[in-house]
Parts: sequence; C-alpha cells; structure tokens
Amino acid sequence: MNIPPAILRSCWFLAGPTAAGKTAAGIELAEQIDAEIIALDSMTLYRGMDIGTAKPTPAERARVPHHLLGILDPHDDYSVAEYIARADAVSREILARNRVPLFVGGTGLYLRGLLRGIFEGPPADWEFRRRLEAEISLAGPASLHQRLQAIDPPTAARLAPADHRRVIRALEVHHITGTPASQLQQQSPLTENERPPHVYWLHPPRAWLHERINRRVEQMLADGLIEEVRGLATTPRGLSHTASQALGYKEVLEHLADQHTRAETIDLIQRRTRQFAKRQHTWFRNLVECREIAITGVETSAQIAQRIVAESGASRQYR
Repeated sequence: MNIPPAILRSCWFLAGPTAAGKTAAGIELAEQIDAEIIALDSMTLYRGMDIGTAKPTPAERARVPHHLLGILDPHDDYSVAEYIARADAVSREILARNRVPLFVGGTGLYLRGLLRGIFEGPPADWEFRRRLEAEISLAGPASLHQRLQAIDPPTAARLAPADHRRVIRALEVHHITGTPASQLQQQSPLTENERPPHVYWLHPPRAWLHERINRRVEQMLADGLIEEVRGLATTPRGLSHTASQALGYKEVLEHLADQHTRAETIDLIQRRTRQFAKRQHTWFRNLVECREIAITGVETSAQIAQRIVAESGASRQYR
C-alpha cells in the first residue's frame, strides 16, 4: 500500500513532537501555501476524543479546511493501511481543487507509511487463523503472544496480548513467509527523485518542550479530560484497545478505576508524554526524508511558517 510518487511529491508535511506548536504553525503555513490540512495523528481520528488529543479548535478549523479529524467511533480500530488509503483519496481531492495537501501531526508510523509505503503481506491462511483462534479459546491470548515473542520480539513488544487480530496476523505472516513481520515491514526510502521535497519537523529545545507538556496536561485536566474519558468509557461499546491506550486516556481510565489519585494521574501523564516526545524526536530525526526546523520557543507560529516557506524555495512555486 503506497501513495503514488506523483501525488506524494505534491504534498507537504509538518511533523514534530507533541506540544511543539505544530497545529498553530501548520495553520499559518497552510495559509501561506494555499493548503488544506490532513491530520497526521492516530488519535485525532476518533470522535469525542478532543481534549486529550489537543484537536484543533473550531476557530482554528474555520481558518483552514481540516481532514481526517473525528472520522472513527471510539470503539473502532484502524490500521496504517486504512489511514494511507484515506489520505491518498483526500490528497487527490485537495489537488483537484488546485490546493496543496499539508499533513500536520506527530504520528511517526503514519508519516513513515506515507513516505515509504507499507508491506501489505501475504493473503490470509484461514485454516491457520482458525487454529490460532481455537488456541486462544483454550489457553488464552498470552500463549499466542509468547509464541510471537519467540519469533518476532519487535512486533510482540508493539502489540498487547489482547490485540488478538494483529497478533494472529503477525504469526500468520511468519508462518507463510518464514520471515518476521517486523523485518518485512522495514520499507526503504524512495529515491530522491521520487520522494516529496517538503517534509519538515519542528525541533524545539528539550527544557522548553517539557515545560509546555507539563502545562498542557494540567490544562487538559482543568478543561475536563476526566469527564471526557468517563463519558467515552460508559458508551455501550466503550473504547477500542487502540483508543484506550492513548496517552492521557489510559492514565485517566486507571484513575477512574481508583488506581491513582488525581495528582498522581497528572504526574503520570506528564512523565509518559515527555517520554513519548523523546520517541517522536527519534522517529523524525531518523527519517532521512525529514528536514529539521530548529525552533527556540520564542518565534511566533507565523515566523516558523515563514522560515519553512523560505527554506523550501516555495516562494517560486508551491508544487
């Protein structure tokens, strides 16, 4: 699954760690290059998950058209392949309006999938799947997860034992191909002639970012994050495994189960978000397609957007 290079090269990308100011800078950049924004975030896909995902506000969305926000119910799961297919379709629609698709967000897995495509894998072996599903019924999901740990530790580390569908698929890929899924999924970058020229990531100072993260988490709780999570968790179908593991939501669910006090919950979300930001930094730094935009925290979002346009040479031609 991949977006054709001709489409991909017409797209712009603005990534970066959480709380780095991507939303504001993305809106400013979109206005400068006549773009529409496509969310590059695995959690803002969900309806009702607004406070904890820091979704763009109605006022921000009124300035620039936004796409792929709130397209899933909280009980839904969603794959990278499904995201790329939707992103491809939306990109084509934006280009048909003679505007620029601008991806803005912080999900490194989605960004890599867009830039390099993803391994779709062999067709299903339904008899093999039925055997594994029967094993789950008899021995529980931990048995399959342990088997996956033995043959494909990176994939096992990424998947929870309860994520039956993806654990079975990873075992199935190894069963059919003899190769761990984690190795098959390591897509190489496109050639320089094929890859998009406008892929940027914001690199803020660590101390500044940590302070921003701490303040943002406190504001989310003040804005009603606990009430938002409680409401989602009590819907008839609840939260999917993916949604329930989202930063902030997982910790609040634990709080609602009386595992942490409110103060402990705030501290836990802050700490895990800082750790997540560090992992995001590693993702973007290691993608050769990405061009670093170092920021100090003093610049306005408009100034950051102006720098990106100046460094891109887009004053001559956007696409």
